[in-house]
Parts: sequence; C-alpha cells; structure tokens
Amino acid sequence: MHFPLFGELVVILALAAGILLVFRRFRLPGILAFILTGMIAGPHGWGWVKEVEEVEALAEIGVVFLLFVIGMEFSLKKLASLGKTVFGGGAMQVGLTIVGVTGVLHAFGVRTESAVFIGFLASLSSTAIVLRVLQEKGRMDSAPGRVATAILIFQDIIVVPMMLITPLLAGQSQDITSDLLLLLGKMALLLAAVFIGGRYMVPRLLRAAIKGRGNELFIITIVVICFAAAFTTQAMGLSLALGAFFAGLVISETEHAYHATGIVQPFHELFLSFFFVSIGMLVDVRLFLDSPLTIIGLFAGATLLKVLAAALAVWVLRYPLRTALHSALGLFQLGEFGFVLAIPGLKLGLLSQEHYQLFLAVAILGMATTPFMLDRSERIVRKVFLQFVPARVSNRLDSLMRVKREQEKRMATVLKDHVVIIGFGLNGQNVATAAMESGIRCAVVEEDPDLARKAQAIGLPVLHGDATNDHVLQEAHVERARVVVVAISDPEATKKIVACIRSISSAVYIIVRTRYVREIQASLEAGANEVIPEEFETSIEIFYRVLRKYLVPEQRIQDLVARIRGGHYGMLRGVSSSPAAAPQAPLPIPGIEIATLPVTLGRGKVVGRTVAEIGLREKYGITVLAIRRKERHITNVTGSTRILTDDVLYLLGRPEAIVRLDQELR
Repeated sequence: MHFPLFGELVVILALAAGILLVFRRFRLPGILAFILTGMIAGPHGWGWVKEVEEVEALAEIGVVFLLFVIGMEFSLKKLASLGKTVFGGGAMQVGLTIVGVTGVLHAFGVRTESAVFIGFLASLSSTAIVLRVLQEKGRMDSAPGRVATAILIFQDIIVVPMMLITPLLAGQSQDITSDLLLLLGKMALLLAAVFIGGRYMVPRLLRAAIKGRGNELFIITIVVICFAAAFTTQAMGLSLALGAFFAGLVISETEHAYHATGIVQPFHELFLSFFFVSIGMLVDVRLFLDSPLTIIGLFAGATLLKVLAAALAVWVLRYPLRTALHSALGLFQLGEFGFVLAIPGLKLGLLSQEHYQLFLAVAILGMATTPFMLDRSERIVRKVFLQFVPARVSNRLDSLMRVKREQEKRMATVLKDHVVIIGFGLNGQNVATAAMESGIRCAVVEEDPDLARKAQAIGLPVLHGDATNDHVLQEAHVERARVVVVAISDPEATKKIVACIRSISSAVYIIVRTRYVREIQASLEAGANEVIPEEFETSIEIFYRVLRKYLVPEQRIQDLVARIRGGHYGMLRGVSSSPAAAPQAPLPIPGIEIATLPVTLGRGKVVGRTVAEIGLREKYGITVLAIRRKERHITNVTGSTRILTDDVLYLLGRPEAIVRLDQELR
C-alpha cells in the first residue's frame, strides 16, 4: 500500500530534530525550529513536502490537544479564585491592546472588522516561550514573573471567546442578536455539561479506568473523552478545539487531572509540532527579503504598543512602575494562539494574504527575540523606559504603588525547600508524620485514590498520578524540594522515578526505600543519593539494641551503623567494602545547605573554565567546598581550579540559588 505522507513525515521529523539541536545550543525557542522546518520543507521553500493538506490535518489534531491540555490546567473553581491580577490585569491588557491596534489600523484605512481581528491577534503573547524562559531564569516567583503568568493565563482563556466571535466579525450572521443568543445558549449548555460531567460522570469513569497496573485503559479513556467532546461541539456548529477545551475542563474537576495531563503531553507535543510546521509552510520567505524595513517597523510598533498597554494594565492594579514595566516586557511578542486564531480569520476573509504574511513575520521575529529581551530586561527597563520618567517621579510612584499583601501571602504558599513523598503507604505515612511533627512542609505523590484521600484528610497537598510522569513531578516542584523520598515497592518504577527526578534537578537529595539489598546498586546508578533496604534495616535495629545491652558506647554504635549503611550493607552480606562516609546530613544553619552537582558534557558554561571565570560566588552566592574527580577529592579549591567533565561539585549555598544554578547549566 502506497503511503506518500509517511516519507514526508520522516523528512519533517528528521529536519526538525536537526534544527532543534542547533536551536538548543543557542537557547532559541523550539517553536521557531518547527516553523523554520516548515519554511524549508514547504512549498515556499525547497518543496520537499507535497502532502500539505495531510500535514494540516495532523496540525488540527495538535490544536485539539493544545486546547485540551489548557482546559485540564484550569478548573472552574481555580478560575473563580484567581482574583484581580488575572481577570482585571488580563482584561485591561487585552482590551487596551485591541483598542490601540484597531485605532492605528483604522487610521491607515483598514476596515473595522479586520482591524479588530488583528487586534485580537496582537493582544495574545506566547505562553510556552515566556514561561519556559521564566523557569530557566528562576523568575517564576518574582513579582514580574507572577504578574506576567497571571496575564498569560487570561490570554489563554480569552482565546475561546475570540474563536466564537470571529465568524460574527466576518459578517456570516444575518441576525446578530439571535445568533448571539443562540451562541450564549450553546455555551450555557456546554458549561452545564462540564459541571455534570466533572461532578458525577467522568470521575467515576476515570476511577474505574485507573485501577490495575497498566495505563492502557486510562489513556484510551482520556483520548476518547477529548475527541468525543470535540466531535460534539463540531456537530453543534462550533470548533473542534472548543470541545477539547471543555473536555479538559471536565477532567480538571477530577482528582486525576495531573496524571491525565502528563499522559496527554507527549501526544500534545508531537501533534502540535506538526501545527507549527504547517504554519511554517505558509510563510513566504521572499517577504522577509523584499520588505525587511516594513517587518522591523511593524515589529517595533507592535512591541511598543503591547509593552505600554500591559504596563498600564499592571500599574492600574497598584503595582510599582518597575514591576509593571518588567511584567510588560515579558509580553511584547505575538503568541502561538495567534497562529491558531489566524487560520480561520484567513479563511473568513478577515485577514488578507499580505496581512497574514506580515503577521507571521512579526510573530516569528518576536518569538526569536524573547529569550534575549528577557535576559536583558533590567537593562532595557532602566535605560529605555525609565529614561523618560524622572527619578523623583519614579520613586514617588514606587512608594505609592505597593505590591498587595495578598500577593506576598500567595508567594509564601508556594512549595519550596519541602519534602516530596512518593508513595503514601506505611513508610510514606511515617515520613509524613515525622516531617509534620518537625514543622517541615511536605507534598505527596500517590496513584492510589484511597491513599491519596488519606493524605488529603490530614491536610497534606497531594498530587494524584504516576510519579514516572515528568508533569506530575514538576507539579510537585521537585526542583525546589530539598529531599525526595521514594517509598514504593516496585523496583522498576523506582528506577524510572529516580531517573525522571534527575532529569528535572541534579541538586535535590533522593532517598529510596527498597525491599532487597540487590536493588541498591540500580537505584544508585539511576541517581539516588541514599538507598535504604528493609531487608537489613531490621537486622540493624536488632544489633543496635543488643550492643546497647552490652553497654557499648552510643557513639561507637552510631559509627558502626553509618559504616554499614555507607558500605551498602556489605558487612552484613559478608562482602568487603571500602570505608564510606556517613550519609550527608542537612546543615543545621537555616536557609543554607550542602549539595552535590555533577558536571556533564551538557554543562557548557562550566566545563573547561576556572572557578573564578564561572563566578559562582558573585553571581549565585555559592561556594565550591570540594571537587570529586574520579577517585580523588580536591579540597583546596581556588579561583584558578579548572572544572572538568565528570567532576562532582560539593556546593554550599541557599537552596534556591543551587536550584537556579542547576537549571541554568542544563
């Protein structure tokens, strides 16, 4: 059977993989790599892909999954409690941008309907790129980071009404009043379905699907819910993507939302890559060559307008001027949802082909410059925007526009320097009890619904889902945790979980509980710091009590226990083992810890450079205590000491600084 699209998919994916490798080296957004792939392989490029319609069909599935994931990340309760920053700031930012763009375009003779629609496109920013950069820079918890994130959330939500209004803007309605009433009726029906499905039907269905060891039934159930909802809204005369969004909202009301999001994420990323490839295929490269000044001028104008609109929206919420400008600078680019919205606008005649090409060019340029703009945001705010505001006026505004206390309170509730307990069986419950008694914050990751409810009943934050799922671990903020305890009985799952944690953070301390000594080495190789087998811990407890009865000094007993554990219980197994140091204990100084950070080939910012060149103390406030290089330890670390591949750095500093260093060196 001849399947021409198969060969073209191989070309697309291979080309995208090569471009992604180059883009990752220069820290450019992955979205741009897919767009560039489409530009090269598409009809305006080298013409390698002929089956453009089939690629667009795959792209539409990507949009369905995108809206599905967005829906799962927001519950109706959460949306209702997000407050002024999301709904007030977001609505003002979107509204001011639409009004500004419409006014400018109308002055240049663009008809009102098209000008308003282009205002829709301009008001949206890139959630994927901005959040990725904020996470890499460790700025998610800063005031500008929180405000920018809140406005991005509103933009993601407002896309749905924009998709509904677009056909009305295009003049497809003979009676706008009746069509609006019909549209509101359909939306009310969908919201009622979300409430009933999320409250009664879907939780029972997912609870039944998740029972058992395999994920097959759960995956199929999730995908069926998504596609069935998309098909239903299409039958109602609405879009496929809208149905997927509401299906995501239904699942967000259940306890399995994080687990479902992690399962759908790979499908979402794969098919969404085809969407951006299809966008690239529509880009006419000749426009970049023929009208570079036009594109740069439009980009500069759109950037200035969006920054001013966003800054004004944040300032009206009584944030300091500097915070408002920093937040606004993160929202200057046009976003991926603009691409989603632009396609129907092009088909309905709200965008001409020329305007569509200009929109693509400005959007691509904005996405490409976002990482560099955010990296230099402090300098840009100080030397560009604040140059027009006298220092006296700026200081007075800063003193008047204070960050609200509710924002500070929200910051305090973020999980940080906590213990993540994976598995809430007997061992997990004991760890949680000890942590709570000691005043240590902890979060629980548990797949079993009954055990998860048990953890919730005692007031612990719980994530329902499989800990081998990256998304679940990220929601538990393992990158900001001090310790992760893996207390499950499945050795294969344990190894996968440890490897997943290490892919997120090299700094967090991982303690693994296992049943047998033979499982120790595999967990250590996967990245665990400490492995405690039940098989010999009972023996240790027995001889501990025996030695106490023989009046052996307590310190000698503790030294013996530390030697046995440090040697992976070789003494009890009759295996000679080299002496090992006792496990690393937390430093008894508040806010300071000692952590180890391995130096791999990917850490190009440190490999081959000296400690002085890296500037760990100046930039991060971190001190290098020692370096382990193969079998020897370098304890006299000076500024001229050079860091090599496969070194292990022993670092002293604040936990958040070590986490930020780990993220920036990835």
